[in-house]
Amino acid sequence: MTVNQAPQTPSDSSADPERMTLRDLIVWAGIPLVIVLFLRLFIIGVYEIPSASMATTLQVGDRVVASKLTPRFFEIKRGDIVIFKDPNNWLGETTKSNLLIKRVIGLPGDTVACAGAGQPVTVNGHAIDDSAFIRDGVNPSDYAFSVTVTADHLFVMGDNRSNSADSRVHQGDGDHGLVPVNDVQGVAFAIYWPISHWSTLNRPDDAFANVGGVEGAK
Repeated sequence: MTVNQAPQTPSDSSADPERMTLRDLIVWAGIPLVIVLFLRLFIIGVYEIPSASMATTLQVGDRVVASKLTPRFFEIKRGDIVIFKDPNNWLGETTKSNLLIKRVIGLPGDTVACAGAGQPVTVNGHAIDDSAFIRDGVNPSDYAFSVTVTADHLFVMGDNRSNSADSRVHQGDGDHGLVPVNDVQGVAFAIYWPISHWSTLNRPDDAFANVGGVEGAK
């Protein structure tokens, strides 16, 4: 007696637990991409330093990472390094970017002043100790000024005071050299490139410990 062999059925590839389907690939590749896009759009920004106005804290070509949560959810503090949109054509036609980076010296209500070359910068009449961050060998300011910061604005200066077209220089513009808080894109908190420059950008709170006035701006 003969027995007919049952025909073999093709194996069900979908039952192979180790086989990655197109849907699996999209999920595993897509989720990290969505997370990165979310972080870049709403949480962090990355920026390249184009000039020496913040030397020696930041060098030309340094790349920094900034938190976009400030000022959206957290207050800007004196000493923060902020990235902001060009408020009144500070950059002119010299660059394709419309972003600048400077350090916050005055908050709304503060009076920021200097009596002239060789004299300290004062905030609300109190001299600040900016030796921890301004470039070695430069004056706190090469010339005298006195500015009272209006509501919803910031007074900013570069750490390389002798080579920084900052709030001191633009007092004749529409915002009197001040930066609208709404123009701030974020607060830089670390240098990530080049590797040899890796460092955090800590806020020098001690420099402003005795100035009084408001503590932050949103």
